[in-house]
Amino acid sequence: MTDVVLWRHGRTEYNAARRLQGQIDIPLDEVGRWQGTTAAAALFARHTPVRIVSSDLVRAFDTARYLGELAGIEVEKDVRLRERAFGDWEGLTAEQIHADYPAEAARWSSANAVERPGAESPGEVGERMAEAIRDLAAATEGTLVLVSHGAAIALGISALLGQDPASWRGVAGVDSAHWSHLAPTRGGASPGWRLQGHNVGPSVSTADWFAGRGR
Repeated sequence: MTDVVLWRHGRTEYNAARRLQGQIDIPLDEVGRWQGTTAAAALFARHTPVRIVSSDLVRAFDTARYLGELAGIEVEKDVRLRERAFGDWEGLTAEQIHADYPAEAARWSSANAVERPGAESPGEVGERMAEAIRDLAAATEGTLVLVSHGAAIALGISALLGQDPASWRGVAGVDSAHWSHLAPTRGGASPGWRLQGHNVGPSVSTADWFAGRGR
C-alpha cells in the first residue's frame, strides 16, 4: 500500500507580490529556501519517503531536493505535476486581471474558469494530476512524496476524491511548503483514497513562516 504526500513548493518573488505564476518558471526566493529546508525537516520527521517525484518547474524541484538530501533519494521529475496553466494572465496580479479583463475575471471568481488562450480548465488539471498520482503510486511501495503547486494539488485531490474540480470547492489550496497526506482506502471502497491530512506544515507562527524569520 502506498501513502502519498502532496507537497507544495516554497515561496517565490511572484508569491510575495501576489502575481499569478502558473507555468512561468520562477525560482524560490530567500524566504522560500528557508521554508523548503524547514518544511523538509518537519516532513521527514513524520514521513519516510521511498520515492520523491517533482514537477519540472524549478521552484518545485529545488524544494524537493531539500527533502531528497535528508532522505538520501534522488528526485525524479514528472511534467504532469506542473501548476495549472493560466495563459496570458500569468505574471499579472489579481488587481490587474480584474481591471483589464472584468468579465472574464468575474467568471474566474465565480466558476474557476479561465477563458484565455493556453489556459487549462480545472477538470483538465484535476485529471492530469489524478492520473500522475495513480500511476506513480501504483509503481511505488511505501511513502511517495510528490512536489507540486497550490492549484494543482487542490484540483488533483478533488478529482481523486471523486468530485468535479470545476464546481467543487471543498478542498482549498495549501500554503507555501505545506503538504497534504492521502492514503488508499481498503477493500475496494469508493472513492479509493482518503484525505488523512491537509495543509500540514512546521509548527511555527504564520507571521514567522511568511516572514522567513529564524533563517
